[in-house]
Amino acid sequence: MQSLSERDLQHIWHPYTQMKLSSPAIAIQRAEGVYLIDEHGERYIDAVSSWWVNIHGHCHPYLTQKISEQLATLEHVIFAGFTHQPAVELAERLLKHVPGNQGKVFFSDNGSTAIEVGLKMAFQYWYNQGIDRRRVIAFENSYHGDTFGAMAASQRQAFNAPFNRHLFEVDFIPTPHAGNIAEVLSTLESLVAEGNQAAFIFEPLVQGAGGMLMYEGDYLDQILRVCKAHQVLCIADEVMTGFGRTGALFACDYLSEKPDIVCLSKGLTGGVMAFGVTTCTDAIYEAFYSDDRLKTFFHGHSYCGNPLACAAALASLDLVEQPEFMENIRRISASHEAFRHKIQSLPSVRDCRQQGTILAVEWQVDTSYSYFSSIRDQLYQFFLDRKVLCRPLGNVIYLMPPYCITQEELEYMYGVIQEGLLEFGKGSTDF
Repeated sequence: MQSLSERDLQHIWHPYTQMKLSSPAIAIQRAEGVYLIDEHGERYIDAVSSWWVNIHGHCHPYLTQKISEQLATLEHVIFAGFTHQPAVELAERLLKHVPGNQGKVFFSDNGSTAIEVGLKMAFQYWYNQGIDRRRVIAFENSYHGDTFGAMAASQRQAFNAPFNRHLFEVDFIPTPHAGNIAEVLSTLESLVAEGNQAAFIFEPLVQGAGGMLMYEGDYLDQILRVCKAHQVLCIADEVMTGFGRTGALFACDYLSEKPDIVCLSKGLTGGVMAFGVTTCTDAIYEAFYSDDRLKTFFHGHSYCGNPLACAAALASLDLVEQPEFMENIRRISASHEAFRHKIQSLPSVRDCRQQGTILAVEWQVDTSYSYFSSIRDQLYQFFLDRKVLCRPLGNVIYLMPPYCITQEELEYMYGVIQEGLLEFGKGSTDF
């Protein structure tokens, strides 16, 4: 009898995978807490929360209970002209947690569509007022998703090279740091002075797919102040950073200036269902609220406001609002910080950075530091052999585990990193 992995290989095309060069996919039969358990009973620590989505642990009994209850009541209804209790309650509760200037909630399917909605809101906000603002500002090394608008707002790179000629133009500015903030602000001032910038989109504090690159909130505040002074709408991509990843509930909580639009997904449902949310200020909503039907926001998906996804998000919020949620985040953050201090000066470590529950270790290598660095596949297999699921970004290994992870499990992953620094590092490594 064929294994699941063999059957998979015959029929399935996996995301971000060169199928000809890849090993057969590992077939996961079940999961619990931080562990993924394959068809042979092997247990893997999910160090990346299955693409950054799982915040409470796999198969959390409270989440499964609430989804099951909703499934027996209402599984789906068209969200144009109809509504339901889970959607209304979720909107009310989310608006209590996102930045206080947010006034309305728009539902979609995933992170990329949440970004698409945010960009289209920004473009049409100006269009509805008869103002010609079409350009977007974004950071270099940014990643906002794989749909066309999200790709356009992302750094031009190998991922989107086949589609670049189809993307709208974006003005990219460097990610700020102490050595370039004056130059960044000067460049930004020149761009916004032209008067045709519709929006500035950003990943607050941490650029995920760009390599877990981190920057200071104070620099972002300075950039946002320039944008607001020139009425450029500010779109926060909190798809990855939301729901505790950076140490606060949202990365924007570290900022004095607040975005006009916030995009959420991933941890929104606790990582159990696909769902996207885009919130906006009342001022943006008012630009669409009209007797003119042509000012309608013509955007929607079949599963907008899906009751099951809303129920999952509500159940996740129940857990988020428990004291132990932030206690676990503080515990993991402190543990990461201690480990970072332990290894950051080692010759094998090019850089080690941490923001909240996100820890990134950048290997010192002789080859390219890009996503396609040759060490990537070696590190991936090295960790997998030791039953830790990591997904290196080139020469960068990062930990972003579910918050239920124990100290013992954290220490095991740190030990594997130390072992990896010895195995693949440059020079001597003394722990």
